[in-house]
Amino acid sequence: MHPNRILDGLDPEQRLVATALEGPVVVLAGAGTGKTRAMTHRIAYGVATGAFAANAVLALTFTTRAAGELRGRLRRLGVPAVQARTFHSAALRQAQYFWPRAYGSELPAVEANKAGLVAAALRRERLAPDTALLRDTAAEIGWAKVSNVAPGEYAAVSAQRGRTVAGLAPDQVGRVFAHYEAVKATRGVIDFDDILLCTAGLLADHPEVAGEVRRTYRHFVVDEYQDVSPLQQALLDLWRGDSEELCVVGDPAQTIHTFAGAQASFLTGFHRRHPRATRIELVRDYRSTPQVVDLANRVMAGQGPRVELRAQRPPGPEPILTMATSEAGEAADVAAWLTGLHRRGTPWNEMAVLYRIHAQSPPLEAALADAGIPFVTRGSEGFFERAEVRVALRALGAAARTTDDPAADALHTVLAGLGWTPEPPAGQGAVRERWESWDALAGLGTEFAAEHPAATAQDLLEELDARARAQHSPDGQGVTLGTLHAAKGLEWDAVALVGAHEGSLPFVLATRPDDIAEERRLFYVGITRAREHLRISGSTSRKGTGARRSPTRFLDGLVAVPTEGSASGAGRRRRGSAQSRTCRVCDRPLGSGAERKLGRHSDCPSTYDEALWEDLRAWRKAEADAAGVPAFVVFTDATLLAVAEQVPANRDDLAGIGGIGPAKLARYGDGLLEVLTRHR
Repeated sequence: MHPNRILDGLDPEQRLVATALEGPVVVLAGAGTGKTRAMTHRIAYGVATGAFAANAVLALTFTTRAAGELRGRLRRLGVPAVQARTFHSAALRQAQYFWPRAYGSELPAVEANKAGLVAAALRRERLAPDTALLRDTAAEIGWAKVSNVAPGEYAAVSAQRGRTVAGLAPDQVGRVFAHYEAVKATRGVIDFDDILLCTAGLLADHPEVAGEVRRTYRHFVVDEYQDVSPLQQALLDLWRGDSEELCVVGDPAQTIHTFAGAQASFLTGFHRRHPRATRIELVRDYRSTPQVVDLANRVMAGQGPRVELRAQRPPGPEPILTMATSEAGEAADVAAWLTGLHRRGTPWNEMAVLYRIHAQSPPLEAALADAGIPFVTRGSEGFFERAEVRVALRALGAAARTTDDPAADALHTVLAGLGWTPEPPAGQGAVRERWESWDALAGLGTEFAAEHPAATAQDLLEELDARARAQHSPDGQGVTLGTLHAAKGLEWDAVALVGAHEGSLPFVLATRPDDIAEERRLFYVGITRAREHLRISGSTSRKGTGARRSPTRFLDGLVAVPTEGSASGAGRRRRGSAQSRTCRVCDRPLGSGAERKLGRHSDCPSTYDEALWEDLRAWRKAEADAAGVPAFVVFTDATLLAVAEQVPANRDDLAGIGGIGPAKLARYGDGLLEVLTRHR
């Protein structure tokens, strides 16, 4: 591909990234600003101009899904030889290759069952390894390792950083950590985090190995750099040596993994460590409407280093902000909102419901099931890494050797033999998750067969294997349910963000200023997942009784968050008026001032007469032309639309519409009423 063609379609800031071929380069890229596009075009442009050799570039990211996306885009740009891998994948490949040469033996096996190792360590400390303690201890050991904290240092460091494990004193955690390392040594295995440690030690202790790696990879690109841990940064420094050919891309406002060791200071302090670095900001948000972007910017205002997003999409509906009286009521309202959007054309798989922790999902799953809404649960595990998917692919491989059935038929037969049915099971949890995986696999088979009618089971198996290698996961066919953390990097047309009340967001265990700041960033990530429709809700109590919860502090001073059903008869304006608190279409609470002006949600069906609307616009234009002012100076579109929908009968009714004050009523009231009378 000609170099100039690679630059076609990039905005000015993306083009700056693509043409900044001499490192170091730091790119601050806000949500939805096309950072992956800029990164991949930089690599492709560098290869096309001869600045980079394709096999000398190593692009690093944090998830297999993101690495797969990078590889796919690079293939389409004509540079398939570029290595795009996770930190762990790149490190494991190097360690397995060089370890025998350096130490005369194979790299120890990576133990997949970390829980078993932690359980053995807890028992050595005479502690009962219950599920919660296993999970928390395993996570803390992982944090210590990626933060370069040794077992003997843990007690002191954890006290400084406010780290705790419920039920254990810091010195106990340190001892369990030491036992854990001893258990691994006895069994001759390493864990996932040891992959990075082993590779870093290998490079540090064997200069000839480090030299060979540096001669192989001369250009480094790091995605999501705000999520780099001290251990990953140390390994990156060992990989590049004294080379400055480094481009890092990240967003400080999306730092949501410090609990796992991420340190955004590597991104925000990049220029201090690399004074010659080129600094570029990507600020044009192509994902979300101005209404969503505005709320996101206001939530993060004054919160430290970040980019101010600038919306590029046309205007959309105002975000809906509301509080229900109970979690069940909140879930039912979300289900009703999703149903309304679907009736108006939004596909189920373009909607998501996001929450802070998995424990918030049961009432939502129940409400969606009751409403007949299909849904899929989103975890952090890659699709092709799931056990049930691996089992199905092995079974398909066996069937491909013995059957002549068409591709989709063969796959459906295999899945049926494993227990899959076209209809989802009634239960939830693991049974439902397994069915979702098989159903998505069945959908892939159907799509492939439609595109390749003569395809065999072997052809389908090869296609699925190729997808697995590229880490392409199928889109779910239902509404996505998932945590805010799991939603990072994803986007939907419509997002319902639930549990936006104190104790949930910010989470009850977030007490220190740094913790609260991270919870705010998590809220920001949730908001910026929405392309067009955004609904933010909480509940004043769990079951509608007891202590009342307040809306999340992250909305303080930004918007008023109404409580559903809270308006009294005396204080509530008549239904259908410009300042109504409930929608005249669906009878549910209204969120923004613009919606209260209309008397309906912005995404609920409008009821105005087209002929009246055109007459009102023509009248407004005539008034504006006569006064020599723009049309919006007479009345904004929102005010004029409220008039068209409510068809006020007299001056008092006109005065009740937001945007029509005494001065405008005196100047334009008679003319408006004359137009309305003709259509009454």
